[in-house]
This record gives sequence, structure tokens and C-alpha cells, in this order.
Amino acid sequence: MDAPVTLDIGACHQNGNVGQTVAVKIPDRLLKREQERLEAVERRKEAKESQAVTEEKSDFFTCSFNAEKAAIEEMLSGCSELDRDKAVHVLETVTSKIQTLQKFLNDSVVFLTQYELRQAQAAVQRLQCTLAEMRDQALPKKKFTFRSRPTVTTKSDVTQVSSTSGSQCSKMENDSHDARGSGHTAINGYTGGEQCGFSNVDSKILTKGEEEIRQRDVLLTHLSNCKVRLLGCPSTLHIKHVRNSQILCGPVSSSVFVDQVSGCNLAFPCQQLRTHNTTDTDVYLHVTSRAIIEDCSRVRFAPFSWSYPGMDTDFEVSGLDRDRNNWSLIDDFNWLAADTPSPNWTLIPEAERRSNWD
Repeated sequence: MDAPVTLDIGACHQNGNVGQTVAVKIPDRLLKREQERLEAVERRKEAKESQAVTEEKSDFFTCSFNAEKAAIEEMLSGCSELDRDKAVHVLETVTSKIQTLQKFLNDSVVFLTQYELRQAQAAVQRLQCTLAEMRDQALPKKKFTFRSRPTVTTKSDVTQVSSTSGSQCSKMENDSHDARGSGHTAINGYTGGEQCGFSNVDSKILTKGEEEIRQRDVLLTHLSNCKVRLLGCPSTLHIKHVRNSQILCGPVSSSVFVDQVSGCNLAFPCQQLRTHNTTDTDVYLHVTSRAIIEDCSRVRFAPFSWSYPGMDTDFEVSGLDRDRNNWSLIDDFNWLAADTPSPNWTLIPEAERRSNWD
């Protein structure tokens, strides 16, 4: 049906009345077409403005990120020429700057392209590795030896484990101690450095407390059939070459890196998660940015559900936002089709999610 539209006719001579208002019918299809045209113009305008804002944000991020990265690299390059006390101060400053740079990257994920995101994450990881190398040079660890101990005649399993990693970024030395409680083994890392963890262990229950791991880099590598409890807030967490194990960790201030993992259950809060070469693994996650997987298959995600006494305090120390959890927002670098879900990961059905970890 045509809609009547009132028009003001400036000169109407048919009836001799100048300026008379008359009703003229305009077809609905013309009105609809005009409305659609106006809406399309508005959408194009909004899209153009949005793209301009996104490009402006991206340019600002790139400029700021590169400037801060260059400043950190300059500080690290001159660290080897300083005496020990000055080197320690510089390394503490660099650690804080890298954490700030990581947070800046996490907050910028929403408008970065995948290429920009990958490049920035790789740059941060290189800075972390260089920091670890400079720390080893400036603060060499004491020579490690096992302490002699009297013969123990209990049923508790006493295990001695020494751990090292092949990377300069993750040199560690571990001492083993008899754990309190039947059948439990706690392996304490060397406390004179900035890193700790467990390595080359099979079929054990491994625990570290808050004082051992607070704001330190933790490395778990070459573990099988183990249960690991990290009761505290590490700076970063590296999980490499682990199979058929359960790893539960308190809030991680910056990043968690997972590589070469299979058949595991993982649970942790963090700012960022990077997962590579991982299969048949469930991740119970609290993450304030977006999790990233690459070269993975049959990985499942659910919201973080582990708890322990003192976790609230550890969340405060870590600086993580408890109200911001993007556990279900996963970026798969091997799956670029935006309109089709990735076959490499899925969400754990609610009925299958774990709530009791004891």
C-alpha cells in the first residue's frame, strides 16, 4: 500500500490558492529503498571510522612497543659491563619493564592482526630469554652438590632429582627432600637463583610452596605420570615435554608456555597462554587476554576450577583481574577460517568438567 506523504506546494494554480498543503502518495517501495540507501551510507561511514581508529591504535601500539623493546635491549646490552650490585639493580628494572610490556601487549590483543600479535609475542619471549642469560652471567649459581643424609627407614619414598635444561634460558638445579606425609615427594629448587622447577621425574607427587615460587620463573620439563602442585604465584610458567600428568598452579603474573605435552590435565590463571605441539590435553584456564594454540590437536578448555588456601592473596600479588576471564576465546594459528570453528580444540562439556582435584 502506498503511504500518503504531506507536501507543501509553493504555487498551486489549479484552485487559485498559493501555498496550499496537499497530500501526495509516494510508493512504499521508494521509501524503503531510500531508507536502505541511507542505512548503507551510515554503515560505510561507521566502518570507515572504525577502521581508521583500529589502524591508529595499531600504529600507536607498534611505535610504543618498539620504543620500549629497544630501551630494554639497550639496558640488557650494557649489563655485562657493570659490577654485580649495579647489574642486579638493572636486571630487576628490566624484569619489571618486560612484565609491563607483556601487559601492554595483552591489553592490545583485540585490535592487532595475528601477524602483529605473533611478532610481538616472539619479541617478548626473546627479551625474557636474554634476561635469563644475563642473569646467569651476572649471578652465577653456586656449585651444587647433594648433601649427605642419614639412612631413612620409613616407607616414604625419598627421591633425589637433579634438573637441568638444554636452554640457556632455563638452567636449574634441584635438591630433593623427604616430603611430609605418606607417599608424597616434594622436590625443592635451588633458591639462590630466579628459576626453579622439576625435571626428569616419573610417577611422583611434586609440590612447591608460595615462598619457593613467588614471582620466579618456573620450569616443568620431562615429567611423566606426575601430579604437580604449585601453591603460589610464579612470574612465568614453562611446561615442556610432559605426558600423562596433572599440573595445578596458582596465578601466573605474565605468561604460561606449553610445548610438547600430551595426555595431561592443566589448571592455572595467567595473563597469556601460548600452547604448541600439544595433544589430548584438558586445560582449566583463567586468562585475561586470549589463549593461543599452534600445531595442536584434541585440546579442550574449561574455566579454572582449582583452589587452595591463600589463593586470594596470590591473585592480588599477581595483579591478575579475577573478573576478566577469556577462557573460551582461543586463537588457533593453524586455522584461519573465521566462519568455521577450529577442529583442533573444543570446550569441555559442563557435565565432564572437574571440580574436585583431590
